[in-house]
Amino acid sequence: MIPVVIVDDETPARDLIKHYLRLYPDVEVAGEANNGFDALKLIREKQPQLVFLDVQMPKLTGFELLELIDQPPAIIFSTAFDQYAIRAFELNAVDYLLKPYSRKRFEAAVQKALSRLAAGTAETIEPSALQSLKEAVSAPAGDLTRIAVKYRQQIHVVPVDDINYVEAEGDYVKLHTDKNAFLKEKTMKYLEENLPSQFIRIHRSYIVNVNRVSKIELYEKESYRVYLKDGTLLKASSGGYKALKEAVSW
Repeated sequence: MIPVVIVDDETPARDLIKHYLRLYPDVEVAGEANNGFDALKLIREKQPQLVFLDVQMPKLTGFELLELIDQPPAIIFSTAFDQYAIRAFELNAVDYLLKPYSRKRFEAAVQKALSRLAAGTAETIEPSALQSLKEAVSAPAGDLTRIAVKYRQQIHVVPVDDINYVEAEGDYVKLHTDKNAFLKEKTMKYLEENLPSQFIRIHRSYIVNVNRVSKIELYEKESYRVYLKDGTLLKASSGGYKALKEAVSW
C-alpha cells in the first residue's frame, strides 16, 4: 500500500480528494490535517510516500511546512491561487492542482505520482540541491513578514519585526530576538534579498534591523562598531557603515 497524507484547511477539499482516491486500491489515506503544524507532526509520524498539500493554510503555509521537512515526500500541490505554480514545480513537485479541478485532472496527477513512485524518482532530491530548492520555493512574492523555525522540538513562527539582527552561523543563520536566538537553514544572501528594507547587511556575518540601532562609531580604519538598543555590539565594514548611515534617520 502507498500511504498518503492530505493537508488542506477546508474539509470539502479533503473529502473530495478522499473520494477520488477510492479508485486506487493500492493507495491508503494514512491521515489528514487542516493546518501546517498538525501536518508536520502527521508527516513525521506516518512517513507518507505522497502528500496532497494546500498552499495557503493557517499557522504554516504549505511552503513553510516543506522548509521544515528534511526530506520531503512526493508532493501534489493543490490551491486556488495559480501564482504559486512555478514555485511548486521548483520544489520538484509531482504535480499542481488548481482548484476547482476535475476528476480527470486529479487522475492525471495521481497517475504521474504513482509512475514516479514505481520508478523510484518521486522522492529523489539530491542533498546538495535540497536547500537551494527550498529557497526557490519559499521566495516570497514581496518582503518576508515571518520566518518559521524549529526550536527545542517545537515550531515557532517569528515575525520579522521581532528580529534584532541576523548572524551567519556556518550553513545556517541565527535570528536574534529579544527573547531567543533561532537557527534557520537559510543563507545570508537569501535573507539580505528578501527581508524588508529596514534590514541592512552591515558585514559578511551580520544583517541588522535599523530600528534596533542606537549608535555607530569608528573602531579602526574602515571598521566600525554598531551598538543596538539592547547593548549588543556588532562589527560593520565600511560598505555596511555607508549603507546603514543611508538607512537611519538620525
